[in-house]
Amino acid sequence: MRAMVLEAAGLPPRLVDRETPSPGPSQIRVKVAACGVCRTDLHVVDGELPEIRYPIVPGHEIVGRIDALGEGVADRQLGERVGIPWLGHTCGRCGYCIAGRENLCDSAQFTGYTLDGGYADFVIADSAYAFPIPNDYSDVEAAPLLCAGLIGYRALRMAGDAERLGIYGFGAAAHIVAQVARYEGRRIYAFTRPGDGSAQDFARELGATWAGGSDERPPQPLDAAILFAPVGGLIPIALAATAKGGTIVCSGIHMSDIPAFPYSLLWGERVVCSVANLTREDARQFLDLAPRIPVRTTTETFPLAAANEALQRLRVGAVTGAAVLTT
Repeated sequence: MRAMVLEAAGLPPRLVDRETPSPGPSQIRVKVAACGVCRTDLHVVDGELPEIRYPIVPGHEIVGRIDALGEGVADRQLGERVGIPWLGHTCGRCGYCIAGRENLCDSAQFTGYTLDGGYADFVIADSAYAFPIPNDYSDVEAAPLLCAGLIGYRALRMAGDAERLGIYGFGAAAHIVAQVARYEGRRIYAFTRPGDGSAQDFARELGATWAGGSDERPPQPLDAAILFAPVGGLIPIALAATAKGGTIVCSGIHMSDIPAFPYSLLWGERVVCSVANLTREDARQFLDLAPRIPVRTTTETFPLAAANEALQRLRVGAVTGAAVLTT
């Protein structure tokens, strides 16, 4: 099979031929049809995350069909279409897992980070961590739902019942969560890179009440804000734009350092919190909800061999919606 393999931090993934893997007990092998390109993939490629397993095949927004079953897999069918997200395995025994917080499991494994991911023709996955994909979506349309959608959904839930919701960084996750928020009757205030008129227009097309640069103040105080941009300097900016009792949700796995800021920005029972990974329940809830809204994904497709082009486009903010690799 073909696979884009990352051999060390700072090196671009390289297209190589590999032996097609076989599934072990409780595993499935999936023939990949589409794999989204996520900002977390950039953090992996750039070596910004700890304990990356090299060599690694990136990619964790995977859609494809099962073409082999491992021993003991009785609840799956050959040819079944499934999605494989970031969370690839948990221990099921620790206090976090028992409490329904498997996203915090210390022994968790992650697709495209500690487990080979979807920048390849085939991928192996734990059967219990793969999910049926709604028939309403094509393979390409469904791929961004597997991380941009799931992490955005979890971040929205952590923002509480905020009516005036700020979104900092209007990319793949934001364009999905904005649709969910509008469905729930919230008002969206979109913050983009200063001067990025196309991203602001895109936000307005998706129903944003207001769109402007991250250096601007919204016309009204926010009830909560979600930060998709991995820029620590946005936290004090978002706090200054948020009313008392508001929540700032940091949704990325990596963020640049947060600068010092006066306590007055935090005072008034404002809260700053992070989203860590996702749970299988998040996936079940969101994949049930998405077609009922219905969420529509905007995508740009690239062939597998052009993964580095897609990553670079994402790096400079030149992708509208989500980038997706196809095999």
